[in-house]
Amino acid sequence: MGRAEERRARQRGGRRAAPRGRSVETDSTTPATAESVATAEAPDTAPATGGRAAARRGAKKGGKGTKGKAGKKDKSFIRRLFTWKKILGTFLGLTVAVIGAFLWLYMSTPIPEGNPDADLQSNVYEYDSGAILARDGEVNRENVDLSKIPREVQHTFVAAENKSFYTDAGVDLKGTTRGVLNTLMGKGAQGGSTITQQYVKNYYLTQEQTVTRKLKELVISLKLDREKDKDYILAGYINTSYYGRGAYGIQAAAQAYYRVDAEKLSVPQGAYLAALLQAPSQYDWTSASDTGKKLVTARWNYVLDNMVEQDWLDKSKRDAMTFPVPKEPKAAPGKEGQIGYLVDAANTELAKQLVAQGIADDYESGMALVRRGGWNIELNIDKKKQKALETSVKEQLTSKLDKKKRSVDGDVQAGAVSVNPKTGAVEAMYGGTGYTDHYTNNATRTDYQPASTFKPVILAAAFDEAAKTQDGDQITANTIYDGTSKRPVVGSDIGFAPENEDDQDYGDVTVQTALNKSINSVFAQMGVDVGMPEVLKVAANLGMDTADLKAVPAQTLGTMGASPLQMAGVYATLDNHGKQVTPALIKSAENSAHPTFKHTDPIGEQVISREAADSVTSVLTGVVDDGTAKKSVRDNPLRKGQKVAGKTGTSDNNKSAWFTGYTPDLVTSVGLFGESAKAPHPQVPLTGATNGLTSDAGRVNGGGFPAQIWASYTFGVSTKVTKFDLDTDQGAAVQTASPSPSSSPSASSSPSSSPSTSSSPSSSPSTSSSPSTSSKPSSSPSSTPTGDTSSEPSTDDPSTDPEDPEDPLFGGQ
Repeated sequence: MGRAEERRARQRGGRRAAPRGRSVETDSTTPATAESVATAEAPDTAPATGGRAAARRGAKKGGKGTKGKAGKKDKSFIRRLFTWKKILGTFLGLTVAVIGAFLWLYMSTPIPEGNPDADLQSNVYEYDSGAILARDGEVNRENVDLSKIPREVQHTFVAAENKSFYTDAGVDLKGTTRGVLNTLMGKGAQGGSTITQQYVKNYYLTQEQTVTRKLKELVISLKLDREKDKDYILAGYINTSYYGRGAYGIQAAAQAYYRVDAEKLSVPQGAYLAALLQAPSQYDWTSASDTGKKLVTARWNYVLDNMVEQDWLDKSKRDAMTFPVPKEPKAAPGKEGQIGYLVDAANTELAKQLVAQGIADDYESGMALVRRGGWNIELNIDKKKQKALETSVKEQLTSKLDKKKRSVDGDVQAGAVSVNPKTGAVEAMYGGTGYTDHYTNNATRTDYQPASTFKPVILAAAFDEAAKTQDGDQITANTIYDGTSKRPVVGSDIGFAPENEDDQDYGDVTVQTALNKSINSVFAQMGVDVGMPEVLKVAANLGMDTADLKAVPAQTLGTMGASPLQMAGVYATLDNHGKQVTPALIKSAENSAHPTFKHTDPIGEQVISREAADSVTSVLTGVVDDGTAKKSVRDNPLRKGQKVAGKTGTSDNNKSAWFTGYTPDLVTSVGLFGESAKAPHPQVPLTGATNGLTSDAGRVNGGGFPAQIWASYTFGVSTKVTKFDLDTDQGAAVQTASPSPSSSPSASSSPSSSPSTSSSPSSSPSTSSSPSTSSKPSSSPSSTPTGDTSSEPSTDDPSTDPEDPEDPLFGGQ
C-alpha cells in the first residue's frame, strides 16, 4: 500500500496513523497470531484520551511491585517537596521576616541615656572577717572638648581602631554578624567593632556577652551615626575609654602616662595611647612582659603607618618618630602599703571571673565592669596572717637594707603569697615595700625565674609518669645519678651540660640527695629521661603557665617566668595530694546588676596521682632537714615540731632567690627579685645586698632571706603540729636512714649482732666514663613505709655531714 493510500485508509478509519517507525509491540518470544495482528490493526473506536488513561492504568498494573517504578515514585515526591519555587519562596519569606524584625527593633529601640559618672559607685573590699580593707570609688576621668585635642592626635585613634570611621555608617555588619554567631556558639569575644559601636558599648550599654546586647549595639550605633556628627562620636569614644592605670578618658590617660594635658600630647604619644586601648593591662610599658612590649610596639607602628596611608601624616615625619616610653605610674591616694596591691589583684581576679561566666566579652571589658563600681568584694585575706607576713618581711629583710650605704640594697624587691592547700584561699599577700612606692605587685609578677623551685615539678613528672633512666631503671628517691658539674645530658637532641652552683662536683648521688643539694646536672638528665614535653605538661597541670615554653632541657633549671602566686599554687597542689589548687584571692563578689560570684571551690581534679604528689612531699622534707634550707628552717628557734617540706631556688646571675615551702595546712612562696631602682628598671643581681649577711660570697640564696622570711611567718601563724598524711614508701619523710652512697664500697668493720634491714647502702658507683645515668643500686636503702611521718627533724651536727657544702646556706640553682 502506498503512502497516499495508507493516509486515506486512516482517514476513513477515523483515527490518526501511528508515528513512522512505531510497530506493533509483541512478545519477542511468541509468534504473532492473526488475532493479535488484527487487533492491532483494527480501528480504535475509543477516544484518544481514554486510550492513554487505559495505558497508564495498565502500566501501573503491569509495573506494580517493581523496584524501578517505586524509586521513580520516591524521587518524584522529593522533587515535588523541594522545588525551586518553594526554596525561593522560603528564602524570600525568611528575608522579609528578618528585615521586618530588624525594622521593628530599630523603631522600638531608642538611644538610651548614657552612663554618667554620677552613676559610678564605690567598690568595697573586705577581709575574710568582714572588716573593711578599702573603698575604691573615685573614678579618674575628666572630659575634654575635642577641639582641644590636636587633629593629628585625634587621627591616631581613628587609624588604630577604624580607618573608615569618617565614611562608614557607624557599624561593621560583617564583624557584628561574626560576633553574634560566636556568642551563639559560645566561642567568646572577637574584634571588628567600629569606633561608634565601641562608644555605644562603653557609654550606653553594658559589657555583657549576649546576643541581645550585640543587636542593641548595632541598632543604637546606626541611629547615633544618623543623629550625631562624627566629631561628637569620636569625642565620646576617647573620653569614655579605659586606658589602664585607673585612667578613663584621654585627659586622665595623658596625665597618667606622660604627665601632660591632652592638648599637649604629641603624635607618638597619642599613637601609644591609641594602641593601649586594645589591651591596657598587657600594653602598659612599665609592667609589660617582653612579649607585651613587642606587641604594643608593633601596634604603635601600625597606627602611624595607617596615618601615612590615610594621608594624615607626612611619611618623613613618621620615619623620624621614636617610641615614647611612658613615665612611671603613680598610685592613687588611699592605696598606701599593701592595700593597693590587694585591691588591684582582686580586681584582676574578678575581671577574669566575669569573662569566665560570660558576663564580659574579654578581660578589658571585664575590668571596665569592675571599675564601674557597685561591687562588694570579700577577700580570703586573713587580717592576722596578712599583718604577720608584712612584719616578717620587715624584720627579716627590709630593716637590714640600707640603700644609702649600698646601692644594691635599693634593688631588692620581695614578694610573697600564702595559700590554704585545703581550700585554695589566698590568706596573705605581700606585694612590695608599698603600692605608692613600688607600683608593680611582686607577688603576682611573672618576669623572674623560679630557678630550682621548679625541680620538684620535674620529680613529680618522673613519679607520675613512672619514668625510667637511660639504663631502664624506674626513677625513685633512691635512684643513683651522676652529679658531676657540666656533665652533658644523654638522650637529648639539644646539647646541654649545666654547671652546678659554684661548679661543684658531687659524683654519684641519690635523687634524694640531688634535691637536697639542688644539683643541676642530675635534674637536667632527669628532665630528659622523663621527656621535657611530659615535664611541661605536668607543670601546666600543677598550675604553671607553660603555653609559650619550648620543651628543651634548659627549662629544667627553671628558666621560665613565674610568680610567687603561681608557685604557691603548684606546691599547694602537691600538699593537697595531687588535686589541683587554684589560688583564690576573692571569696565572694556581689553587685546588684550582676550575678553573685562565689569562689567556693578552687579545688579541682586529680592532676597527678596521690602517690606521686606524696612522694615529692616526702622527698622535699629532706631539703628542709638535710639540705639547703636546714639552717633557716630546720634549726629555726621558732620551730616547735611543725612538719615542713620545701625547696630553695637561686636563679642565674643571682637575679632572683626563692623559698617555697609548706606544712600540712599552709603553703607560702617567698621570692626576692633584683630590680634596678633606676628606670626602666632592668633585672640586676642581688649579690652584695646587706653586705653579704647571708653568705661569705655575698650571694643572696634561697636558703637565706627567703627561707628566713618564710620560717618567721609560718612558725608564727602555724603553731599547730600536724603530720603529713602521705601515701608513699619513699623519700626522707619515711626513711629511717638517709642514703648516702660513697665513691667507693664501704662495709662495717664489725658485723652487727643481729640482722638489720636499715643498714646504710653499699653501692659501687659506675666506673664508666659515659655520662649516662647509672642503674639503681642492687642494695637500695631500706625504708620503713609505716605511714608515720612524725619523726622529728634530724639533730645531727651539720658539720658532721660529709656532703654538707662549706657554705651552710648553700642554695642550689
